[in-house]
Amino acid sequence: MDYIKIAIPFAIALILTAIATPAFISFMERRNGGQCIREEGPASHQKKSGTPTMGGLVLIAAVIVTCLATSEINTGMLIILGAFIGYGLLGFLDDFVKVSKKRNLGLTTRQKLVFQIFLAAGLAVYQAKVSVYGTVVVLPFTGKLIDFGIFYVPFVAFVVVSMVNSVNLTDGLDGLAAGVTMFVALFLALVGSAFNFTASSTFCSAITGACLGFLLYNRHPAKVFMGDTGSMALGGGIAAAAIIMNIELVIPIAGGVYVAEALSVILQVLYFKLTGGKRLFRMSPLHHHFELKGWKETKVVAVFWAVTLVLCAVSLTAV
Repeated sequence: MDYIKIAIPFAIALILTAIATPAFISFMERRNGGQCIREEGPASHQKKSGTPTMGGLVLIAAVIVTCLATSEINTGMLIILGAFIGYGLLGFLDDFVKVSKKRNLGLTTRQKLVFQIFLAAGLAVYQAKVSVYGTVVVLPFTGKLIDFGIFYVPFVAFVVVSMVNSVNLTDGLDGLAAGVTMFVALFLALVGSAFNFTASSTFCSAITGACLGFLLYNRHPAKVFMGDTGSMALGGGIAAAAIIMNIELVIPIAGGVYVAEALSVILQVLYFKLTGGKRLFRMSPLHHHFELKGWKETKVVAVFWAVTLVLCAVSLTAV
């Protein structure tokens, strides 16, 4: 494992994000580009209304510059950056509608889902038809490879779309999505370095540094939010990096917090419909449930970070 090749992209992305974010915050404040907080959320979050959003643009720019400066631009890197930028663009369009119309609803669910599936299907077809690894996936904790065959493309598309939306759902508290993703990206960078997946390792090292740099301003009380621009880009990029390394089945372990957040929403909706209006959680996604139980926002974030760190350590034994 080459720690220097992990450290350099990490440091460059960290510095770029740390330097550029204050300028972006000032720009958004002058443009009145603040976040509109949904009324259905915790009442305590209403004070966050007006906080500059779309900070994911800084994350995306820092990661792109870092990857171009430190890595060979091969097909693998282009595919990962394509997913990263593509989902970031979708998130930007969603954020732009929200900011320009001063509301907390952007693109419709159908509009977002169609674009998400289109990008995910393209990534899946590439890996299945063009990549030398084809349709095989590493089975966690066994070291064995399993071939999904004709089910590979729909499986990978499902993984990517699920990841993008799960990271998006996790982005609901100051520093939560950036911190959780920082640990998951570091795990993937270590795996990529260990198994010589240079593109995935460099990209995820840059993500780790960019998330840490962003946390300087996104930690509680947040001076800027990443918005859907950042959360969708991170979800798409992380998923693509994992797919290039054929460790799709490990992502639900390392990203267990993402899974829990998404499942809490699904279970809440199902339980509400089946019981005629009763709620399984006080509020979903899961982080809001703990808030309404009396946990401070900073405690929820710290616990979710700690859980992710443990899960990533466990995941290192699974590959």
